[in-house]
Amino acid sequence: MQEAREPMKILVFGVATVLALSSPRVLAAQVEDAPSSIRIDGPPAPVAPAMINRDERGNATVRAFRVTEPIRLDGRLDEAEYRDVQPLTGFYQSLPEEGAAATETTEAWIMFDDENVYVSGRLYDSAPPSEWIANEMRRDTQQLRNNDTFTVAFDTYYDRRNGVFFYTNPLGARADNQFTNEGNPNSDWNPVWDVRTARFEGGWTVEMQIPFKSLRYRPGKEQVWGVQLRRAIRRKNEWVHLTPVPRSYVGAGPQGIFRSSRDATLVGLEAPEAGANLEVKPYGISGLETDRSAVPAKSNQLHSATGLDVKYGLTQNLTADLTVNTDFAQVEADEQQVNLTRFELNFPEKREFFLEGRGVYQFPLAIAAGGGGGGGGGGGGNAPSLFFSRRIGLEGRYLVPVRGGGRLTGKVGSFDLGLLNIQTGEKEVNDKVVAEGTNFSVVRLRRDILGRSSVGAIFANRSASAIADGSNQTYGVDASFAFFQDVSLGGWFANTRTDGLTEDDRSYSSTFDYAGDLWGVSAGHLRVGENFNPEVGFLRRRGIRETTASARISPRPSIEWIRRLNFQTSVDYIELAPGHLVGERSLQGQFQLEFETSDALNVTVNDQYELLDENFRIATGVTVPPGRYRYRDAEASFSFGLQRWYSGIVSVKHGTFYDGHKTTMALRTGRINVSNRLSLEPTLSFNSVDLPWGSFDTNLAVTRINYAFSPRMFFGGLLQYNSSSHALSSNLRLRWEYRPGSEIFIVYTDARNTDVLDRWSELVNRGLTVKVNYLWRP
Repeated sequence: MQEAREPMKILVFGVATVLALSSPRVLAAQVEDAPSSIRIDGPPAPVAPAMINRDERGNATVRAFRVTEPIRLDGRLDEAEYRDVQPLTGFYQSLPEEGAAATETTEAWIMFDDENVYVSGRLYDSAPPSEWIANEMRRDTQQLRNNDTFTVAFDTYYDRRNGVFFYTNPLGARADNQFTNEGNPNSDWNPVWDVRTARFEGGWTVEMQIPFKSLRYRPGKEQVWGVQLRRAIRRKNEWVHLTPVPRSYVGAGPQGIFRSSRDATLVGLEAPEAGANLEVKPYGISGLETDRSAVPAKSNQLHSATGLDVKYGLTQNLTADLTVNTDFAQVEADEQQVNLTRFELNFPEKREFFLEGRGVYQFPLAIAAGGGGGGGGGGGGNAPSLFFSRRIGLEGRYLVPVRGGGRLTGKVGSFDLGLLNIQTGEKEVNDKVVAEGTNFSVVRLRRDILGRSSVGAIFANRSASAIADGSNQTYGVDASFAFFQDVSLGGWFANTRTDGLTEDDRSYSSTFDYAGDLWGVSAGHLRVGENFNPEVGFLRRRGIRETTASARISPRPSIEWIRRLNFQTSVDYIELAPGHLVGERSLQGQFQLEFETSDALNVTVNDQYELLDENFRIATGVTVPPGRYRYRDAEASFSFGLQRWYSGIVSVKHGTFYDGHKTTMALRTGRINVSNRLSLEPTLSFNSVDLPWGSFDTNLAVTRINYAFSPRMFFGGLLQYNSSSHALSSNLRLRWEYRPGSEIFIVYTDARNTDVLDRWSELVNRGLTVKVNYLWRP
């Protein structure tokens, strides 16, 4: 029992540290809980009939107005309010000409009734519709961000650092996003809301309907929020905002919407009286499964299940989520990757239950200092993640049943709080237990301090360790400080506890970043102990000390067709503890030419040293022996602007590799728009490796096929071939949101082995699944 108490002692100490570091003073950009004490960070509220009041720097306070009848959601803007109420206008460019007036006029209105917030816009465009960039109808896609779009962002707690935003294009596609600390976006947040668009002679119009129930905000009827409106005119690569957002914040375009500290202030909004904020979402699933690798083999075996998700607003600040017999059959398969390193690959989380609110659990804290980027210090990909949700319900390549659990997220006073508890069941494969029933628990606290800084603490527990008898705990504290516009400092300390691993079980890191528009520098130091073991997280390497540094200069020459030049150099130096041998050293130089068309040319040169202390099996029949290796390579790539009907990054890389040579040719993030409804997204990688111990090729081909029947129904196909494993697989999904928040999924999967002699392939497994869920809101 004494050992079990130790992690909690550390957690209590971390929470106490957070409290001690938190300033009791409330800054102008922060508000008290009581509505009457809210202080506006900006010019005074506009006096009716004016809807916006600006100061000399362009900062604004805008007024929402109540409508007596619900807005008819058709995108036509033919209600009397659009004629009688002054619109919000006067948008500023962030790109390409910072601070200049927008080249196209935008008019907007923010309204509300007892149930919804309405945001509408009339977007004038001097070009004919044939020149607009509108080629995506699916929800939450990367390509939608590169269309002509209209966006609204709300900072509902008016803390000037966190928020949500909603956007659409002329086709009426939908996207939504959460962000924390002016970054860390979560595009998998999918609240209930609706939008319609229409066209008029000279532009397009939009009407959004966002239920109050889909938002979280401070208690009280009278609300003060932050608000930002953004428009993207992609054929001009022009990004405009209601209030000025510096070019250094915007980067390539979309990032400017995260800058809550630059939002206008929204007043006049009246929230409905608190009621039963309840969502109940039962599901039913049925399907057929064939698995020839199972013992005994399965052939068209019928399966079915039911489950339930419940979301309940305990307060306007705090939300509880409960799940029973959770099923993720509708989740798209992982994209395969080529791995020519000694370390585990990190695949992204795709399961909606774990994605919603994920920013609360992020460790360490991160605040982007600016859009320019200093270079990414702090250990890069070697820095551990203390909470990695894919550890829950996945054991190696096996799916483990998630029996149920709950999550509590939101605000308690001045703290952001995240609590998670999930129970998984036992998993047997061919009469062998590959995973025992396990409980996963996570506690995350974060406190905002100063203007844009935060401190926090985390505790994670796994009831059954994967490598030892007993349980596993992880605990840590972190802090992130942002100064001025472009400077940030960060640091964290973490410890783990696993039976049998009692020494060198700590990890820590510190980072510095200056990310101005013209130049940037960054530096970081990372230490990962030999026995550091965060089993609810992700760890790429143990027993290392890593020091990184980078410098960048990014002039914007007065040449019409060039947007920016980037010159960057970086160094990455890894020592193997405890002997402090030089394990790796990497020097890199990079040049990038950004065109005004959003195309970019990149040239990168690498010089790398690596110490191998044991055999490295790099491919079937090819093993690299221990030794000291130094290799150099160069890569040239060209990326096509994502607003084009074709886009992607084409690259060629060649150089020495472990006393041999390696050549790589690749097409990454490719996209071909066949029509507004149909697109293809190919990814290709061809790798030829010639070593003294053997030669081999490893090739990967991935293609997505997307067809949108409407913004609420679309088909997606993922086809993959990996020559290393001779695996050919397909994942086909039809998704239909037949009413807001309620969906039908039809999913077909097929996996085949092509390494057979007498035929082109052999079936390994396949399945057909139908899943239906229904959202009920009282």
